[in-house]
Amino acid sequence: MKHFGLIGFPLGHSFSKQYFTEKFQRESIEARYDLYPLTHIEAFNTLFQDKPLDGLNVTIPYKEQIIPFLHELDTTAAKIGAVNVVKFTIRKGETYLIGYNTDVIGFVESIRPYISLLQERIGGESSTKSPLKALVCGTGGAAKAIQYGLERLGIKVQFVSRQKRENYLTYEELTPDILATHPILVNATPLGTYPQINECVSINFDWITSQHLLFDVVYNPEETLFLQQGKKKGAITINGLEMLHLQAQAAWTIWNQ
Repeated sequence: MKHFGLIGFPLGHSFSKQYFTEKFQRESIEARYDLYPLTHIEAFNTLFQDKPLDGLNVTIPYKEQIIPFLHELDTTAAKIGAVNVVKFTIRKGETYLIGYNTDVIGFVESIRPYISLLQERIGGESSTKSPLKALVCGTGGAAKAIQYGLERLGIKVQFVSRQKRENYLTYEELTPDILATHPILVNATPLGTYPQINECVSINFDWITSQHLLFDVVYNPEETLFLQQGKKKGAITINGLEMLHLQAQAAWTIWNQ
């Protein structure tokens, strides 16, 4: 039997465990998927000392912290600087760990169909004369993957953070003009995740219009406060559930290639 799992902290309700457990049952696959809530990344090495693992997913807050524990990164993960999938192999009799990033696959393929719709709302073909711009809220591994994915789609990215740092805007620095010229807003933070459903990034939603697209990586609840506020203003809204499905499918391919 093969063993897979998820590391992060806290884990709580896990999409990945449910997704893969149901997949294994549905397809009669001899495998199991477990949760490994690690209070500190240094505990990572003990996971596979007593029992072998075949693959791991990585979530908040370890998508960047996991990298020093790996032997190799694939090209995309190295460029992004964040890992959400680890493949376990054996080389010269020793466990060899390779890091990948499937977040970018999930994000790009889930947002891609909505980009054309947004461009139509903004002004049809005339809107394609200059690149679209996006505000990405967050500083972690998910934000880095989203930046990489947006830039692959030809969209310019501006990060937003609670604290001032180089090349970042703070929420206090956002203006009506900045919101008007950045029609794509992505919440790449865990704010709004169940049970803290009343939390949200500090955007002034009075400046949001039907010519905006709001994407939230959070999937539980299905419609976060961030998306609810955007929906009230007529914006296109997308949650992170399809992104999760797509990245999970990509992870399974990696583990079995």
